Amino acid sequence: MMRPISLKMPRHLAREVSEAARRRGVSRSALIREALETFLRRERAAPTVSALSRAVDLAGAFPGPDDLSVNPDYMRGFGR
Repeated sequence: MMRPISLKMPRHLAREVSEAARRRGVSRSALIREALETFLRRERAAPTVSALSRAVDLAGAFPGPDDLSVNPDYMRGFGR
């Protein structure tokens, strides 16, 4: 069962959708469904990006104590 959805888009994009649908011989709805399915498939397949993977090049880039992450002395008085 298809569920209707309303979509607003800029004129230039609506024109491009209409032209592409005409060239392919499909409805605008079919073209938009296919585009969304392709996008969502790629999104699911894309590797998950973590904060660590984005900052990996910063590891060791700044001076500081070697035991910062494990030494509780550095947290003493934090938040007071």
